[in-house]
Amino acid sequence: MHAPLQLHVNGQALRLDVAPSRLLLEVLREQCQLTGTHQGCDTAQCGACTVLVDGAAVKSCNRLAVQCSGQHITTIEGVAPNDAELHVMQQCFSKHHALQCGFCTPGLVMRALALVHEDVPAEEQAVRHALSGNLCRCTGYEGIVKAVCEGLTLLRAQASTPAQGHA
Repeated sequence: MHAPLQLHVNGQALRLDVAPSRLLLEVLREQCQLTGTHQGCDTAQCGACTVLVDGAAVKSCNRLAVQCSGQHITTIEGVAPNDAELHVMQQCFSKHHALQCGFCTPGLVMRALALVHEDVPAEEQAVRHALSGNLCRCTGYEGIVKAVCEGLTLLRAQASTPAQGHA
């Protein structure tokens, strides 16, 4: 039995027919064709499936899609301002060599973006603790932590700078 589901994914309103038992991860990958969200451990331990749901980091492998009805979902495909330019946080990951095989990178970037609005200081220990639910088997975390600290600093400075309007 399927039920209609309303989601806003990467700024696009979607109406999908979804079985009540379908996970958000499955709906994003299979029905929305957004495969940047990775399926890792299936037990909410690795964080490869992290997406933003109304701005909060959520592990999509243990969230039913129907629990997200009417909510705004952002996946890694929705973070860059346009196809030609990386998001500031993605630029920081690149600058600090914070990726190796890349499997965990989308989930880490999404978790890092959620930290922008959380009360986590852009300091090594605080960032390490905040990222503890996302695993990386390749990099050793040094570059990741540096990237997130710099990204938090830049994005928070951007947010606190008044927009320049035209008179």
